[in-house]
Amino acid sequence: MISISFIIPYYNLPEGMLKECIGSILSLPLQPQEREIIIVDDGSACSVEDKLQTYTDDIRYIRKENEGVSVARNIGMQEAKGEYIQFVDADDKLIKEPYSHCIELIRNTPADMLMFDFTTASSSSHVYKDEEPMSGTRVMSSRNIHGSTCGYLFRKTISQDCQFTQGVSYGEDEEFTSKLLLQAESVLVTDAKAYFYRQHERSATQQTDKSDKRLSDTRAVISRLHHLAETLPKEKQDALQRRVAQLTMDYIYNVIRLTKSGDILDNKLDDLRGEQLFPLPDEAYTPKYVRFRRLTNSSLGRKMLLLMIPLMKKER
Repeated sequence: MISISFIIPYYNLPEGMLKECIGSILSLPLQPQEREIIIVDDGSACSVEDKLQTYTDDIRYIRKENEGVSVARNIGMQEAKGEYIQFVDADDKLIKEPYSHCIELIRNTPADMLMFDFTTASSSSHVYKDEEPMSGTRVMSSRNIHGSTCGYLFRKTISQDCQFTQGVSYGEDEEFTSKLLLQAESVLVTDAKAYFYRQHERSATQQTDKSDKRLSDTRAVISRLHHLAETLPKEKQDALQRRVAQLTMDYIYNVIRLTKSGDILDNKLDDLRGEQLFPLPDEAYTPKYVRFRRLTNSSLGRKMLLLMIPLMKKER
């Protein structure tokens, strides 16, 4: 029998979104004894516990002082009793058919982790491509992974040494999922689009007015992962260094997108050089990575990026 703890950090969102999120979990083909729904209210202005009476028998509501999503998630993990853990943001939801497929995969092949995909559409295809189990190190060394922890169903036991860093609001998922993959001996990968990501103005990734915080948090995450890689055996080191290079590329991209300043870009690149994070490693990870590396390596290329990137459609 499978048992999953669904952890929902909640903070000052419309109760309707939270109810929709809970409802999406209750619609899944899981018996009551196979699921646990933990809502961690991170000090919202008003508790919504009394407005969730319909779900009293199905949820645990934990209210705490406001300390940020990282602490809320850590508390959820500490309280979780399920064999597996699934994070769901309160403004998002799980899509029944593709997530049911994920449940069947983990039932049939009880791996340490299962990685699935996201969508911004309310429905998803019922035809899925699944891969054979592989180690988390191999997953991270062979492809670009999505950083969001909500795209992984993982065994609680492999998260014992993994915590979200308190005070980090941007990039905390990238750090956590990278460490988690290093602990996973077996990972299932499916292209099932099982997680509905709701795009709205209050989504963390849509808030460009906090660009300084976003950049400083991401830079700190890159540094910690970089130093962690130096302590690892060769195979895991190579896998994590690939992830660090990808995050550094994204960081440089966002420096340009959010600041549109050549002077700030030069200062940030000098900072990266001091930690031997720039120039980016001369590796053929992906065609996009190779092109970006070449452009950032020259003054002319950086000027081109400063002109092109602000004109591009804002990415999630």
